[in-house]
Amino acid sequence: EDNYDLHGGQFRFQLPQQGFSVKTLTEQKPAHGRLSLTAPLPLYGNSILSERRMDCFYNPLHRVRDAISPSKPNLFILTLQTTALVLVMRYSRTQTSKTMYLVTTAVVVAESIKVISCLLIILRQVGFNISSFIKVVREECIGHFSETIKLAIPAGLYTIQNNLLYIALSNLDAATYQVTYQLKILTTAIFSVTMLGRRLSSTKWLALVLLMAGVSLVQMPTKGSHQAKDVSKSKQFLGLVAVLVACLSSGFSGVYFEKILKGTKSSIWVRNVQLGTFGFIFGLCGMLYKDYDLLVKNGFFQGYNNITWIVVFLQAIGGLIIAVVVKYADNILKGFATSISIIISSLLSYYVLQDFIPSQFFLYGTCVVLVATYLYSKPDAPTTPPNPSGSDKV
Repeated sequence: EDNYDLHGGQFRFQLPQQGFSVKTLTEQKPAHGRLSLTAPLPLYGNSILSERRMDCFYNPLHRVRDAISPSKPNLFILTLQTTALVLVMRYSRTQTSKTMYLVTTAVVVAESIKVISCLLIILRQVGFNISSFIKVVREECIGHFSETIKLAIPAGLYTIQNNLLYIALSNLDAATYQVTYQLKILTTAIFSVTMLGRRLSSTKWLALVLLMAGVSLVQMPTKGSHQAKDVSKSKQFLGLVAVLVACLSSGFSGVYFEKILKGTKSSIWVRNVQLGTFGFIFGLCGMLYKDYDLLVKNGFFQGYNNITWIVVFLQAIGGLIIAVVVKYADNILKGFATSISIIISSLLSYYVLQDFIPSQFFLYGTCVVLVATYLYSKPDAPTTPPNPSGSDKV
């Protein structure tokens, strides 16, 4: 039982050990009665992390959830990481160098770093006991191979998604591609509802539509920045199909990974080892298929410098942060963090790299994204009044 003093009121949480059963919350001052939370709440230490399906008639409960939820700092860190990755990656690809590093090798190295980092974390969790470490890895990754193989699905879909986006960009103009690809925001929400049973109010659906529209405006190419591609109707249709399938793949793989993380007893670091291993295998296959001749000619680490290594480490850290955000928040909030990072990175590109000029579309889109973020973060209003008989069960 733990006590917290939040927003001027004391709240007592009765939390079972390692539990996912019913938790109770009693507000002691000011007294508004007892609330029974019948929905399971994921635990992290002694704190409630998040509960998206909970209907509540008491504002103090919303304040408690918002005040101690660690998903917010995770989302903030993800926004910073994504912004930094975009800027550093853009800078690394615009450097004047005789030999440019291969993106495929960077992906493979990033997955390797991610796996090694998670293994080190697991080793630390078992007190640097090598025998216990080997036992955990063997039992989780080999002993439960049926669970391990499930992570091949999001890893494989990620590889397919990258190829589909390449096909889409080859057959669509930039404006059509940018607008259409934002449908992944809605597909993620739809899969969250159908696969996870998450309930979204009409206000949150409106916020998601606004977010999609705002990001589309932010990324809308300006006049003169590109030339429309002169392609046939059949190629345009192929490009649209490719980007739509990529949106479905993005939404499904993200929510599927979220379901695995939240519905398993294995630690998040074990799951990242499993996912990173498959990501490494698929990335290695893609690297050999696409850049085999260049690898033979110039070597694996061709074009690598200090900036390249920063990009690689940011990619690896980003994979770990995304897993934490998905575990303790959800994919929809991850989409909001990514959308805000697009705006921040664009502004920094204007002031720091000086390779971007904001247009009216960008300013309008920024306003729309901010409004969407505000609407989605608002607590839902109660759908039914509290029971006057004194039963305050949610």
